[in-house]
Amino acid sequence: MSSELNTGVLLFLPYRALENRVFAALAEAGFDDFTPAQARVMQRIGPHGTRLTDLAEQAQVTKQTAGFLVDQLEKAGYVRRVPDPTDKRARLVCVAEKASAAKEVADAVVARVEREWEEHLGRLRMRQLREALTLLREITDPWAPGGEE
Repeated sequence: MSSELNTGVLLFLPYRALENRVFAALAEAGFDDFTPAQARVMQRIGPHGTRLTDLAEQAQVTKQTAGFLVDQLEKAGYVRRVPDPTDKRARLVCVAEKASAAKEVADAVVARVEREWEEHLGRLRMRQLREALTLLREITDPWAPGGEE
């Protein structure tokens, strides 16, 4: 029994395999100038922009680390900073066109991998897996719709 992998590792292994395939496809498409750490911050940018402090909290990094990662993403053309219309002292980090183009590549790989997983697991098990993970999100993701923010 002690040699069995815990659930966290079992969740992580397919995620890491998916992430590796996404990054390989992004590099092949010319998006080879950002890291997984930068991507984790970029993935948390909302459709109308997100404040740096919120990005740091959601990515579970310090504000200084988030600022450093956003600076790198901005220099590479993936994000831009704009004034926050609700608070003139604040700025929002927004996705730039380059990030949107990279997301199209990533989304295509994710769809392909999910089809492969469904072929391997079967349609019913894949649906059950997604349902179970969606339910777990309710208690593990404070930024999920209806979660505590």
